[in-house]
Amino acid sequence: MRKHPSLGLLVTCFAGIAAFAVWAFYQGSKHGGWASLTPVWPYLLAGLLTFATVLGLFVWLAFYSDRHGYDARAGQDDRR
Repeated sequence: MRKHPSLGLLVTCFAGIAAFAVWAFYQGSKHGGWASLTPVWPYLLAGLLTFATVLGLFVWLAFYSDRHGYDARAGQDDRR
């Protein structure tokens, strides 16, 4: 199986999301407990879901373009 450069970006993004979640839990426990994070969770989860959806769409488009050879034709116009 070929490796695609977007997979590295995907792994990096998920690592960043995990790091943010750990930081949010740590800060929440330090500043008033978990009750202070309760109003934020719907927005945080909606943002993560939106980000993951958009990222997944772009990765899918990159694979689709690569599989169908659209990238190979770039710059090969017959116009001069």
